[in-house]
Formats: sequence, structure tokens, C-alpha cells
Amino acid sequence: MQRSLLFVPGSRPERFDKALAAGADGVIVDLEDAVAPTDKVTARESVRAWLRPEHAVIVRINAADTPWFVDDIALCALPGVTAVMLPKAERADTIATLMAAGAKSVLPLIESAVGFAALAIIAAAPGVRRLVFGSIDFQLDLGMRDALEDELLYFRSQIVLASRLAGLAAPIDGVSTAIYDAVTLHADVQRARRLGFGGKLCIHPKQVEGVHRGFAPGADELAWARRVLAASAAAGGAAIAVDGKMVDKPVLLRAERLVAAAALISRPETRP
Repeated sequence: MQRSLLFVPGSRPERFDKALAAGADGVIVDLEDAVAPTDKVTARESVRAWLRPEHAVIVRINAADTPWFVDDIALCALPGVTAVMLPKAERADTIATLMAAGAKSVLPLIESAVGFAALAIIAAAPGVRRLVFGSIDFQLDLGMRDALEDELLYFRSQIVLASRLAGLAAPIDGVSTAIYDAVTLHADVQRARRLGFGGKLCIHPKQVEGVHRGFAPGADELAWARRVLAASAAAGGAAIAVDGKMVDKPVLLRAERLVAAAALISRPETRP
């Protein structure tokens, strides 16, 4: 499962190949926030010219209520576009429009009060791959000021819950704006992981390694999981304790998931 999704501005075609080589699990070519209104058409055509099967990327189009939406969705079916990221996702019929235009899957950005209120509907819409929390725009829409973990805890938790109920993969958390602050990024990733998110948006290649490290099982965590699995196998179904604590079925399942996650992370990644 993709842990890191790296944005690259759609108006900077000279950076597209560099973004693909940055080591992220997925690359998002951005036609929305990273592109000035005067450059929207030129950026779209640059992306269209660059796309090909070997350039597997996600494209973030402009929102449905903008004048660029109709022309942007013509990119949905082009070779190399593995998914479309939909900003200001608020309605299932907008997702249906993208799927009808040839999108292989959709990543809806939850970044408004209306979108949050429609979480269950959006998560259940055919074609949705994972939910994404647009935390910066969400705070703006709700009039929040300098919101921290406590203020956004409820909203993040509900996005994780909606994803689980809809049978989706764990959602993707929003960006960390401090590009060079490894400590803050680590704290942000650990919070996301504790809450049940499975990935994070990145705005700079320097953030990719920190995101991967934060979502990977730690050495102590993995060693514990292996001890649990070894003790369980040796017990042959009998009740066991590891490190002085009882191991029941939920604990055993957690250990299995940690070992499986570590195995997946050790394999070569394919994008996206």
C-alpha cells in the first residue's frame, strides 16, 4: 500500500521525471493548487504531452465548480493516469463523472464541511480507491486557526472509520508544511499511523524518506511481533504470554500484520 504520495506542479514539466525518481510510492501531477489560474491551460497541455504508459502517475484535477474541470477530465483515460485526485470532493455524482470519463480510480480529497458530512456516500462511491484528508483547506473552510492534533482528531478519526466501513484501504493524511523539519514530520506521521492512516501527502522529495520510515514497523516493534508469532507457533494453540503479557487473538493478528507490513515494505515498489 502506498505510504507516500509526492506532489509535483503541473506547470513544471521539467520536474516530472525527477519526481518519479524521488522514491515516493506514488506521484501526483498537480493541476490545482500548484498552478496559477493564468497557467492552467498550459499546464494541462504539458501534462497531456508528457503522459505515457511508463509515466504512471496520479493527476489532481481542478474542482468541479471551476472553469477548468470539464477540460481536465479529458486526461482521465490517458495512458499513465492510474488515478484521479478530486479536490473538494462533496458529491458521488462527480466521482461517477470521472469514472465515466475513463478514470481507473478516484482519490477524493475531503477538505470541506460539505465533503466531511458526505463521508459515507463518498467512500461508498464506485471507483473510490482511498480517501485523502485535505487538512489545510479543511481548516480554512471551517474557520479554524492554527489547528493542532486535538482540534482535528475527531475529523481524522471519522475519515479512518468511514474508510473501514466502506472496505477501503487506510486513508491518506494531509501534508506537513514544514519541509525541512524532520522532527515535526516524524510527529505528524506517527500521529497519522496511530489513528489508522496508511499514507501521507508529501510536498517535497525531502519528506519521502521520513514518511516511509515513520510508517514502517520499528525494530523493537518488529522484534516483538516475531516473538509473539514464534511463541504462538510453539504453543500449538495453547494460551501464551510474551514479555509478561497475555497474547489473545487481537494481539496475534496485530503481530501478523506488522510482520506482513515489513515484508511488503522490503519488496521493490511499483508506482502508483
